[in-house]
Amino acid sequence: MHGSRFQQLNEEKGLVPGYPVTMRNILGDNSVVAVHGISHKRIRGSLLAVSGPAATRDHHLQKIDKFTRSFLDNWAGKIIDIQLKTKKMIFLVSMNLIIENESTAFHEAFKATFDNLVLGIISLPIKIPGTSYFRALQSRKNVIAILGEVLAKRRASSTAYDDILDQLLRNEVKFSDEEIIDQIITILYSGYETVSTTSMMAVKYLRDHPKALQAMRDEHFAIQQSKKPEEQLNWDDYKNMIFTRAVILETLRLATIVHGLMRKTTTDVQLNGFTVPKDWRVLVYIREINYDPFLYEEPFNFNPWRWTEKDLESHNHNMLFGRGSRMCAGKELGIVKVSLFLHHFVTRYRLIFFFTDCMWEEVEGNKLLKFPRVEAPNGLKLRVAEY
Repeated sequence: MHGSRFQQLNEEKGLVPGYPVTMRNILGDNSVVAVHGISHKRIRGSLLAVSGPAATRDHHLQKIDKFTRSFLDNWAGKIIDIQLKTKKMIFLVSMNLIIENESTAFHEAFKATFDNLVLGIISLPIKIPGTSYFRALQSRKNVIAILGEVLAKRRASSTAYDDILDQLLRNEVKFSDEEIIDQIITILYSGYETVSTTSMMAVKYLRDHPKALQAMRDEHFAIQQSKKPEEQLNWDDYKNMIFTRAVILETLRLATIVHGLMRKTTTDVQLNGFTVPKDWRVLVYIREINYDPFLYEEPFNFNPWRWTEKDLESHNHNMLFGRGSRMCAGKELGIVKVSLFLHHFVTRYRLIFFFTDCMWEEVEGNKLLKFPRVEAPNGLKLRVAEY
């Protein structure tokens, strides 16, 4: 564990980002995962300004609430694929936060292109037509062209918008179009798979654990009863979602949606009594940390209460969002997206189960994989009923 903390907190001592070439080439040279030193501080600072806790509270939360409330309309009486639904929801709400003046049709068309880009990030760097990597590089070219046109229109317009793109354009630190595009790609990627998969797996775990589901429902109905009909959620409501936050953290831990953090040594580095030579890669395998019985009692059990009883979120071994200067700048924004989805989901719907009225009826054929990414290859289908 000491080694994991050293790797995260001591970048200045010879450990810099060491992610695969596929990730760097697809996300871009100006991505926060590719840079270090002064460049990292500059770019991470801008990301915090547009997606950190203050920006989430002041600009994003009520937009997310409005979108999510609408997105969950008309699910009752249907079999839904919660994997497809959460992916679409999270991507579209993210696009709405980044580029608010474009149509839903534009956002959905952009998603089709971006999905190919995402699939190539974890792939072999084989640049041959037909491979995931090749398709991802082609998709990156298309994404750059589309975003370049959006940027050109914005720079030529005097209209002010309340979205992330406008904030990046008006940032005190002047960014080139190339830098802005790489930041948008990074924001979309980092808040897409991780957040949508966390939403899906939270539903899965709650469906399997009725006691946790009831505790969450109690929390959200209490919030709902304090509001007027159709009144939007606010930051205070979000901060009262204490058990919900615990469910999200436990979902991230048990599902281990982010498998590892990679670094490269720029000099010989002493780590836990060993010398790691220059130019070697070091991997923090987060799953091993998340399943360590010395850190998490009964680590293979879904137990959200562990996060409320022991304040594990602040412990040094919590690597769910990274540590130190490499902690995810959009951590709070991601948790808000999942929290508001769960709020509207558990207060509006129940899923008919054959022997109890606890939650959802899971459709046969569902299967989950956890490597190389957490996913349901055939979808995760549930039958939804109005609550």
